[in-house]
Amino acid sequence: MIQQPEFLTVGHVARDVQDDGSFTLGGTVTFAAQTAYHLGLTAAIVTCADPEVAQLLPEALPGIALQISPTEQSTTFANHYQDGFRTQYLYARAPDLSLQDIPSTWCECARIVLFGPLAQELSSDMIKQFARQPGMLLAATPQGWLRQWDATGRVSPVLWQDAEQLLPALDVLILSHDDLLPFADGNRAAADKLLVDWSLLVPLLVATDGRHGATLFQHGQMRHFSAYPAQEVDPTGAGDVFAAAFLTHLDRHHDPAQAVDFANYVAALSIEKPGILGIPHRSQLKDF
Repeated sequence: MIQQPEFLTVGHVARDVQDDGSFTLGGTVTFAAQTAYHLGLTAAIVTCADPEVAQLLPEALPGIALQISPTEQSTTFANHYQDGFRTQYLYARAPDLSLQDIPSTWCECARIVLFGPLAQELSSDMIKQFARQPGMLLAATPQGWLRQWDATGRVSPVLWQDAEQLLPALDVLILSHDDLLPFADGNRAAADKLLVDWSLLVPLLVATDGRHGATLFQHGQMRHFSAYPAQEVDPTGAGDVFAAAFLTHLDRHHDPAQAVDFANYVAALSIEKPGILGIPHRSQLKDF
């Protein structure tokens, strides 16, 4: 029997292609669900995947409930590095996800719902029509709404057109500060101005900034939190780990400032091992 989730996340699981042609499992939902599970919540993912990925997921994410819509190709990314710069390619994209893909009982019992698009697979209408339950935290990481790609698959930034319509439907928005720099000509102050404007439309907004920590925005007010030191091995998914840790702590303790500090700590631990192996368990955090 599938356990009803306390933490539900919706979005594409990704194939992240490596230089040798192999792939690892990626995507916001992968890292976020594993983090919530390690922190003691029952967790579930709603996604779509090709047969190979669908077969790998139960073994890679034991203990996490999965609702997988079958598709011929999973969303597939590859990163190419030259002279210190990264060029990202989207080689395949799975179909959009809809409310019909989510088991109705999961919608009713989840305390936290995180929408984590990778490639525009979640529509604003879908999220605005989501049946919010009393006491539920509805959150999003908008990275997938800030991407576009050309005929070759090369990914480039695109401004989130539906932000002003969607933000009032959310409780929390969590994103990387760097995601907004392309729209501010690389000017951090201009990016902060956009974040301040968005924070007037959503109760809580958190912008992560790697080794510089994270900033909490509440109704136009900013409060910065320093990062914790870490021996970086693999930063992949750190923002998604942060998001799940923040939401888990906020759900339990209802203190956004404490939740940011906690999430910074969990994210720092997560980058000290490759992939999802670095995500800490609750027992490792008992003295925090």
